[in-house]
Amino acid sequence: MIRWLSLCSLYLLLAACEQDEPKPADFYACPAELGEQVSDHPLAAPLQAFLEETVAAGVPGMMLTVHDPATGRWSGAAGKAELIGNVPLRPCQLTRVGSTVKTFTAVALLQLWERGSIDLDAPITDFLSPEVLDGLANAKRATVRQLLQHSSGINNYIRSNRFQTASLNDLTKIWKPDELLAYSRGVDADFPPGTDVNYSNTGYILLGLIIESVTGEPFYRYFEREIFVPFGLTATCFAAEDPIPTGLIRGYVDFYANGQLIGATDYSGWDYYTADGGLLSNSYDLNRFMELLFTGRILGPEALAHMIELRYPEAEDPEGFRTGYGLGIFRVDTDLGPAYLHSGDAIGYFATMVHFPERGITISWAANGNYGLLDELTQSKAVMERIFALVLE
Repeated sequence: MIRWLSLCSLYLLLAACEQDEPKPADFYACPAELGEQVSDHPLAAPLQAFLEETVAAGVPGMMLTVHDPATGRWSGAAGKAELIGNVPLRPCQLTRVGSTVKTFTAVALLQLWERGSIDLDAPITDFLSPEVLDGLANAKRATVRQLLQHSSGINNYIRSNRFQTASLNDLTKIWKPDELLAYSRGVDADFPPGTDVNYSNTGYILLGLIIESVTGEPFYRYFEREIFVPFGLTATCFAAEDPIPTGLIRGYVDFYANGQLIGATDYSGWDYYTADGGLLSNSYDLNRFMELLFTGRILGPEALAHMIELRYPEAEDPEGFRTGYGLGIFRVDTDLGPAYLHSGDAIGYFATMVHFPERGITISWAANGNYGLLDELTQSKAVMERIFALVLE
């Protein structure tokens, strides 16, 4: 996930003045009704109770989907899609799911590898021009695999104070890739390529450009043609040309950590045209995507083996799960077994998708609120462990 500490603080001081206006009743129609569902799922009652409790604690809305090969799939939701209009949230509705797109980006590159269109260990200079890579430390030595695994050492533009200030000065600006890459040009690399891992959105911007270089089309069009449509992800799309589509639920932030929520739906324009964020979906589609991926229906066994080959950081987070970096995916060691996951933040939104390979169980959830007190309720290690226990124990 992405943290926006100083940027978020500045953004939301201005955002406090925003007044959401209610949308027409039909605005929040679902992009598609949910597919196969088990209405009498054995976990329906405790999971729905968890959602209701989470909303009662202050989260504006939350949706959750679980799939167990033995009991089927269940989706539920609680809270509101829009607070001012008192619109109930449904699990079929559209929300921002942020950096979960990085797993889709990795799948796209691995599909191209399967077809012989790309070598994972080729230098990225084989696909991107000197102009694109100019001034990006390590870019002339990094490989495709290293970008995918966050082991290139290329600086993460999001951490730039200059970028944060520029974003503040134009809250609704829609950024293009080169404008974002500019904030990593001339900045020292984090480490030599292949010697460590450190999350880099800049690397995933470059991966989107590599997809475009190889396929000759916008990366999000490739996603639609080769992933969203063929695998029936009917509620999944990319922001790009329609960043706030009909049906998108409103996003909220708890800047002051006091439960007073501020509307923030319009403030995510830096990832509309880059493969490091910008995905729109719901918990149901994220759940199906992870299930299909880890049951071998999207990638073949060799490509999936590349995806889950792990590297661990030199310095681990003592307060989080032990985490290994794969290609566009992470593996965390939980008390209930290993799990593959990716999470995503956008201002006003959070989502995560998790697969437990030993049990074949997939869990995904999304909330239309973050920061302040909300993060503890939707994305902390403690709440993740609670959700895992509800489903697996």
